[in-house]
Amino acid sequence: MLEFILLQAEGAATAQPGQGSTWSMWVMLILIFVVFYFFMIRPQQKKQKELQKQRDSMKKGDKVITAGGIYGIIKEAGETTFLVEIAKDTVIKIDKGSVYASAEDAQAAPKDEKK
Repeated sequence: MLEFILLQAEGAATAQPGQGSTWSMWVMLILIFVVFYFFMIRPQQKKQKELQKQRDSMKKGDKVITAGGIYGIIKEAGETTFLVEIAKDTVIKIDKGSVYASAEDAQAAPKDEKK
């Protein structure tokens, strides 16, 4: 694909005005942006929406992992934070953006949905 783009650019540089080479260059540029959108930007946006939905559905008693790698259990869920118990009588306050469902819960969730 890179060779094709380079050949198009070379042809556009040597072509005489009025042959439509400018239009083909713009079409290729737009096509590249469309490919970037569908293969890079859109999947990342979908992944972020799923992650946000998962964080919003977390409740008291769910096992979580923080972005720093600390395992714990949610004791209280606030608007933008969680209180997470990481050891007996040790509770920390963590922003929702740095919390992920634990691997154990993620594997168990599909099994629970089938029942």
